[in-house]
Amino acid sequence: MYATRVSPALNARSLYAKHTFQAPLSRAVNTFHHRPTRASLIIRAAKDSNGPRVAIAGVSGAVGQEFIRVLTERNFPYSDVKMLASSRSAGKEVVFDGETYVVEELTEQSFDGVDIALFSAGGSVSKTFGPIAARKGCFVVDNSSAFRMTDGIPLVIPEVNPEAMADYKLGKKKGGIIANPNCSTIIALMAVTPIHRAVGVKRMIASTYQAASGAGALAMAELEQQTRDVLNGDPVTMNVFSWQYAFNLFSHNAPMTNNGYNEEEMKMVKETKKIWGTNDVSIAATCIRVPVMRAHAESINLTLCSELDELDAKELLSKAAGLKIIDDRANNRFPTPLEASDKDDVFVGRIRQDISQPGKLGLELFVCGDQIKKGAALNAVQIAELLL
Repeated sequence: MYATRVSPALNARSLYAKHTFQAPLSRAVNTFHHRPTRASLIIRAAKDSNGPRVAIAGVSGAVGQEFIRVLTERNFPYSDVKMLASSRSAGKEVVFDGETYVVEELTEQSFDGVDIALFSAGGSVSKTFGPIAARKGCFVVDNSSAFRMTDGIPLVIPEVNPEAMADYKLGKKKGGIIANPNCSTIIALMAVTPIHRAVGVKRMIASTYQAASGAGALAMAELEQQTRDVLNGDPVTMNVFSWQYAFNLFSHNAPMTNNGYNEEEMKMVKETKKIWGTNDVSIAATCIRVPVMRAHAESINLTLCSELDELDAKELLSKAAGLKIIDDRANNRFPTPLEASDKDDVFVGRIRQDISQPGKLGLELFVCGDQIKKGAALNAVQIAELLL
């Protein structure tokens, strides 16, 4: 038995509300149960004595908690589960599939007998414990940037490039690491890849409007607190960011690189080329942090290799798995981060020709997706499903 179980928790305070975040105030964490969208690829099994043994590393964080929700929503098959975190969180209680587990401290021995480990504990933890888990025969699905650009490690969006991990199967290969892409990359490529497959993308310019969730639970809590501070006329609490976040926006807080782009922007450039398996695409990004709780928005401009009419583009996107079209010009209704929050699908709209480019070689899109879900936990669990 992997984790010490206690009696099922009743009326435990939830970590998540529908569209807002509350800082963890209790030691027991419950999760909502939401029906998956029609585009989801769902394996129906839940607890099964023949299922894989699963571990969640970083369970106390925002994405770790989302792992729990998504595994439950998708009835992911498992025979047992381990809840892992740092020593600071060891001893806390987590509710999963109607039972309460005690969080264990992450150590080298944590992955003995584990088949699949979902990691969201930060890059340094992944670099230390990911290879250890893989050597013990565990498949690691890592949400950090630690292994994304490492040769030989697949970087996977299941709807986009599942073939990259075709050889990674329980019972076929003994352990390994699969990297989860950056949230902004996932959300962009969910919308752009169907177009790339159809006519080819020569150039992509992305401007992102990124939610607090991408900076973690503490950033979400700080945005909520700052909003109260400003509305109450109190001094603004600034513990996570160096700038006021509420009622403001600023260049993404990732470190700057020598070329003037920050690391978040360069992740989109490098990861897109790896996922698509080509260097024959020019990419630039500008990433901005905006005071939204958990869904990113992206304005995407494309230069195409062959002409594509906007109506044909809309038809292509309407048939793509994991996308939902919201493109109602008559009523000025298009995707919003609020509407995308807590949803599995990525929303796409503002589908139109770029009038600055000749003919029909340019296209404009506006995309919204839940950063914690499809941008992180859902994509990771979908990768885990491909291992089965």
